[in-house]
Amino acid sequence: MDMKKSLPLALVFVFVFVFVVYCFDPALSASVTYDNRALVIGGKRRVLQSGSIHYPRSTPEVWPELIRKSKDGGLDVIETYVFWNYHEPVRGEYYFEGRFDLVKFVKTVQEAGLLVHLRIGPYACAEWNYGGFPLWLHFIPGIQFRTTNDLFKQEMLRFLTKIVGLMKEEKLFATQGGPIILAQVENEYELVEWAYGVAGGLYVKWAAEAAISLNTTVPWVMCRQEDAPDPIINTCNGFYCDQFTPNSPLKPKMWTENYSGWFKSFGYPIPHRPVEDLAFAVARFFETGGTFQNYYMYFGGTNFGRTAGGPLVATSYDYDAPIDEYGFIRQPKWGHLRDLHLAIKLCEEYLISSDPTHQQLGHNLEAHIYYKPSNECAAFLANYDSEQDATVTYNGASYFLPAWSVSILPDCKNVVFNTAKVVSQRNFAYTTTDDKLALSATSWSWYIEKPGVWGSNSFTESRLLEQINTTKDTSDYLWYTRSININPRQPKEAFLFIESLGHAALVFVNKKLVAFGYGNHDDASFSIFEKISLVEGDNTLDILSMMVGLQNFGPWFDVQGAGVFSVVLVDPWHNKYDVSSEEWTYQVGLEGEYLGLDEVIQANSSLWTKGNILPINNSLIWYKVSFYAPQGKGPLALNLTTMGKGQAWVNGQSIGRYWPAYLSPPDGCTENCDYRGEYDSTKCQQSCGQPAQTLYHVPRSWVHPGENLLVLHEELGGDPTQISVLTRTGQEICSIVSEDDLPPADSWIRNKGFRSQSPEAQLTCEQGWHITSINFASFGSPQGNCGSFKAGTCHANILSMVKKACIGEEQCSIPVSAANLGDPCPDVLKTIAIEAICSE
Repeated sequence: MDMKKSLPLALVFVFVFVFVVYCFDPALSASVTYDNRALVIGGKRRVLQSGSIHYPRSTPEVWPELIRKSKDGGLDVIETYVFWNYHEPVRGEYYFEGRFDLVKFVKTVQEAGLLVHLRIGPYACAEWNYGGFPLWLHFIPGIQFRTTNDLFKQEMLRFLTKIVGLMKEEKLFATQGGPIILAQVENEYELVEWAYGVAGGLYVKWAAEAAISLNTTVPWVMCRQEDAPDPIINTCNGFYCDQFTPNSPLKPKMWTENYSGWFKSFGYPIPHRPVEDLAFAVARFFETGGTFQNYYMYFGGTNFGRTAGGPLVATSYDYDAPIDEYGFIRQPKWGHLRDLHLAIKLCEEYLISSDPTHQQLGHNLEAHIYYKPSNECAAFLANYDSEQDATVTYNGASYFLPAWSVSILPDCKNVVFNTAKVVSQRNFAYTTTDDKLALSATSWSWYIEKPGVWGSNSFTESRLLEQINTTKDTSDYLWYTRSININPRQPKEAFLFIESLGHAALVFVNKKLVAFGYGNHDDASFSIFEKISLVEGDNTLDILSMMVGLQNFGPWFDVQGAGVFSVVLVDPWHNKYDVSSEEWTYQVGLEGEYLGLDEVIQANSSLWTKGNILPINNSLIWYKVSFYAPQGKGPLALNLTTMGKGQAWVNGQSIGRYWPAYLSPPDGCTENCDYRGEYDSTKCQQSCGQPAQTLYHVPRSWVHPGENLLVLHEELGGDPTQISVLTRTGQEICSIVSEDDLPPADSWIRNKGFRSQSPEAQLTCEQGWHITSINFASFGSPQGNCGSFKAGTCHANILSMVKKACIGEEQCSIPVSAANLGDPCPDVLKTIAIEAICSE
């Protein structure tokens, strides 16, 4: 053979070989299917832990850190919605930049080695403005949302096609070597399907067919949708999903929304879900056949700008998640769930090998056992009684089960985790800098809005207009203005009765504030009944109606209205004068918005007033000040406790709506919440009688060295001179572990058991911080709680030992045993308690 002639052919073979290996290497691309037990990725069944992170609720600069902490917490998958209204703010004009760079987010997840569940919807709910729908959709003549309406279906399919096409172009589906293993169409439609009659069922069928037609090459799901047609997987959403069964024996049991807490609303207490209950729910799900579970949320983040849904959803979307709004790990929630994930992962080969075998162990006591063909097994032992602890006999051995708990035995013998026994560290406080924005009131500038119509683009109508159709959500504000003429024979005093669909309103008579009314998250409507004084001749009535997020949930939510719908004057003799259908003048938005006072380019404008006496506690006033950001790399927070209600901007970026003047009811909270028994969002509430939110997140990437600009629009009245900017500089952590607690789950090895039989007190600082101080350390019978420990009657002073092991370290571990720590009281069960400080 002529070697010179054969060389090009050899190179072709090499190229083809490399191409085939690269394109079809299972490590780079993988098929995704499913069977009755689990998702099947690359031909292998998988048990998957997932967590929701919504890319626009943080910034690209922190995405890698959030995803790293998620992976370290034992997650395999990141789940996110796609937000149509911000990706297509104008029909046909798309936006995928900054916080809305969906491709970058998905690739960031992939770079961390995690998978993605992309919930395209395009209806999201998510406590997001208008449920994620763009408002221009509402104004297409003849359209009806989420039903068999051709106009809506055309638009929905067009957006689904856009997103699927974009993912394909970037090769982001798993079969292309990307991380996306699942896609979702629609969202919780079952909850409202009844309202759409026969058309609702037809719409579900159409949505499924539309999704399948896009050929994503990965499975589609419909969450909370019992009538999801094959091959769409119907999944569960809720606080508990152990009793959920898919609508086909050929589909796996999946949980797409396990609520790690709940969202905040202005005027409501702060929700809190104990980690013992959350872990119990997860363990029960996998115990009873589940193989995919997602925390909603794993990181909640922030509703920047006007993205919060409604009505009255707060700016913070913290959700009591394992990673808090600012990106810090929330303990013990994060750590206890990490240990749970480790324990479940130890059982994975058994969970994917068989359906569970049930065994009743007593009243409200049961076991589920998973067998491999070799007859080896893993078991879950459950006590689902909400009050009574129990000792059960299983497989010839005795096991103690606290009430409302599950123990996991990866070899059907040894317990490696119990959901009620929390040994993870606790973060009980943060150290912060707290700097006043300005040293004196003279540093501030202001601009006072005048009540009523302010521009030439006002207009008149002989009726009261619905607000959303009038403003088109270009602003939270709509002015309703009219003149009231009082002749000499008419009384000068009257009662003003105003009814509104929501969400809040300021009322001015003759340019003076006379009333403020508002609704709440569950019922945004409200009425105002106020005695007013009038003068002979013309009087002005100005009503500023204010939105606090468009409705995002419910049947026909897209046509639910807002704004004033009735105005009646009642004289002293109870005669009523209904002026609702008389002539009204309207102005969309505020003058300050029109002037761009929130923008950096207006910072030095002559529109601003500056003087020695700063107006405080004024309604409808804009404030401006320059400030220096605290040193460091971490996120910032503005303390707006002394303000009323309004919006805030830092360097032109909106940090959202604030409303610290709206206090929650004084009752309904409990100091010591019992995690046992079924949880709902009203159980274990905190901060009754206080605002839902006083601290407002400012991402570090939004500030810069030197002067930064803060602008506020205050609607009710407040004192901006007391505003401060905070950043976390350290954390106070503690660990409480007993001798009878379990050793770390990650120290268990199959067929060998635990590497050490001793439990451990583990302390870990946030990345970049180190343990700088040990404030308390005792082994024996310490008394009190984190932050207030004191030595008990049985006490071994182990302070110097703990300092030696931990000071200067990012993390440390102390084995908990008398052999290691000494025995101050033999034959007594002892506990270690440590308090430490982490800082730079």
